[in-house]
Amino acid sequence: MALHYDIQPLGAHRCLLGESPLWHPDEQQFYCVDIPGRQVLRWREGADMPEVFAQESEPACIAAREGGGLVVARRDGLWALDTTDGRMQRLAEPPYDANRQRYNDGKPDAAGRFWIGGLSDARLPEAALYRISVAGAEVQWDGITTSNGLAWSPDGRWMYRSDTKAHTVWRHGFDVEAGRLGEAREFARFAPRAADQPLASYGGRPDGAAVDESGAYWVAMFEGKRLLRYAPSGELLEEIALPVRCPTMPGFGGADRRTLFVTTASDKRPADELALEPWAGAVLTMRVDVPGLPANRCRL
Repeated sequence: MALHYDIQPLGAHRCLLGESPLWHPDEQQFYCVDIPGRQVLRWREGADMPEVFAQESEPACIAAREGGGLVVARRDGLWALDTTDGRMQRLAEPPYDANRQRYNDGKPDAAGRFWIGGLSDARLPEAALYRISVAGAEVQWDGITTSNGLAWSPDGRWMYRSDTKAHTVWRHGFDVEAGRLGEAREFARFAPRAADQPLASYGGRPDGAAVDESGAYWVAMFEGKRLLRYAPSGELLEEIALPVRCPTMPGFGGADRRTLFVTTASDKRPADELALEPWAGAVLTMRVDVPGLPANRCRL
């Protein structure tokens, strides 16, 4: 079912590849990253343009750090960002060859472990999903090309993940105490784009995701110009048309967590396409009925 929302851009800023929308649970401010732009961005309430924390390497995802600030997962490893003065502190080297891979989508679990999936620059199934704690990074799933879609059910008993190139979302049983994944079960599968298929008829592939308080899974369909909302049973509840071709990830925020923020991409798009999409690269916002889950804090 296609529903219509009042969708607006968050100011005039445009990202090349916006990702990792985060409503900081302590600061009550919105953050995201621009991966190729090498920026962590923060919007203060009412601001048209964000503050920029420039990065020396591509930042793929961020998490609120217990005790304040952010943990930033970059191609060159994990870093702590002091959001009061912009200072960076290295926390860990990357667990992969940074000449071939980088971190991609990631979020902390309820115990504060940072789960981050990798991305293969060569688009080969050589990346992995890592569980990162003070003890270090451990591979939890391998054979991944572009890890995305990480989210947990409200009770923490299920974890979702996707491989964007595989056009598939999986759901795993999850042991919060042990930080252990159960068997992978297919949750949603999408048709890849055929070689001769017009882009306008392509439904997109699963990118970033978030879960609301009802347990519904919201996923951005990259190149599909839409968001999808699924019940925990796998039933499609809503299809939300977007004014941009390439949404990358939804995230909930605002004081009541009923503002949905959606990062988008403008990078590597033909000029004629971008001329028709003035909001490409913007952070889109809309009000929704069901609040999202609060962000977990990373204990690194």
